[in-house]
Amino acid sequence: MSEFFTPYMTLLILVGAVATYLTRIGGYLLISRLKNVPPRVDAALNAVPAAVLTTLVAPAFFSGGLDVKVAMAVSLVIGLGASSIPMLIGGWIVVMLMRQLIG
Repeated sequence: MSEFFTPYMTLLILVGAVATYLTRIGGYLLISRLKNVPPRVDAALNAVPAAVLTTLVAPAFFSGGLDVKVAMAVSLVIGLGASSIPMLIGGWIVVMLMRQLIG
């Protein structure tokens, strides 16, 4: 356990935290100084949620088993007609049932 708390590891965590903070605040400061957001920047910012969702869902879908694929399909169907909480609960129930039944 003590090998995780070396000075090198602490420095690495702190540098990573600072880098993350600077990239997040940098984007905000850059956009806040603009009087009008150019249409291309606005279009790029509007595409970010879909890109993030794709990077989270696609690897899980392609590397997961049948239980994950069925749960995602059920979640998609539920999500088309309901909010996110029922969608998450439905996907969770499906994956848990399939893991209990299939193994």
